[in-house]
Amino acid sequence: MREAFGATFIGPEGYLNTAAYGLPPKATVDALERVHRGWAAGTVAGPDFDADIAAGRAAFATLAGVPVKSVAMGSSVAALLGPVASALPHGSRVLVPEGEFTSVSFPFAAHDGRGVTVTEVPLERLPELAADHDVVAVSTVQSADGAQVDLAALRAATEGSETLVILDATQQLGWLRLDLAWADVVVSSSYKWLLAPTGIAWASYAERMVERLVPHHANRYAGGAPWQTTYGLPLRLTDDARRFDISPSWFPVVGAATSLAWMATLDLDAVTAHNLDLAGRARAALDLPPLDSAIVSIPIEHAATRLQDAGLRASVRQGAARIAFHLYNDEEDLDRVVDALRA
Repeated sequence: MREAFGATFIGPEGYLNTAAYGLPPKATVDALERVHRGWAAGTVAGPDFDADIAAGRAAFATLAGVPVKSVAMGSSVAALLGPVASALPHGSRVLVPEGEFTSVSFPFAAHDGRGVTVTEVPLERLPELAADHDVVAVSTVQSADGAQVDLAALRAATEGSETLVILDATQQLGWLRLDLAWADVVVSSSYKWLLAPTGIAWASYAERMVERLVPHHANRYAGGAPWQTTYGLPLRLTDDARRFDISPSWFPVVGAATSLAWMATLDLDAVTAHNLDLAGRARAALDLPPLDSAIVSIPIEHAATRLQDAGLRASVRQGAARIAFHLYNDEEDLDRVVDALRA
């Protein structure tokens, strides 16, 4: 076990794969075990999860810096971007960076039959070309290598215009504080740096988006009072972004509420400093270019195999080994990486 930022983690030693999925604090594991025991005993009921949904929504709003009323609950980033893509007029022009995570680009590319075009450009050119497009969709921190989009330049290029800005913060939230409230859409999964189970994601829709979107997945939770909107017409939806809620995955939402509520109490600047210190020292030791990111892409021959042989968990993305340092990693993990790759 390892203690980090006031929480206990069961098995993070050598785990450097948070960019693929994060490890839960023991409190989250305990909460999931309790609800699964209740399921087995037949003692849980749907309303028991309402408090977890509210807690997860509020924690996401805090972490993303957005109003709670703007937050919708979904199952994945792609599912939350689907209604956004469907709301675009025929012939809309969408701009994405080269090599973008496909949960961001595919929902728009799927509308090519309506004349929607998706153009890929180098990440650094996104702000320069934004004003020539109807939509810009980008991960604030790139999944493959940890590179960050210049959000200040993107905001300056689009502010006051009709261009919609869509930000996927999945590789950011939980380790990096960035100002995102100005964007039209902010989406994030919970299972990476937010240390929750898969199956729960969140979106913040700005007011001008709420006015455009159709709640394609309208269900009893979209009414805001799910136990009063279970049967019969007329359609009864909330006035805020909850109208886009899907029916939740009950057990994952317990884990999401526990992990996100805890993370929302942390000094995120301290988490950022911790992560960047380890990642920066790894880059320096491996003679890699400096980059202010907790994600480290390692284009060293056989790097993934050497890490695996040393008992370290990592990924391979775009032909390079990818490691990620989060709050439960320490100098021992750093030393093992350097030893494995400099041997």
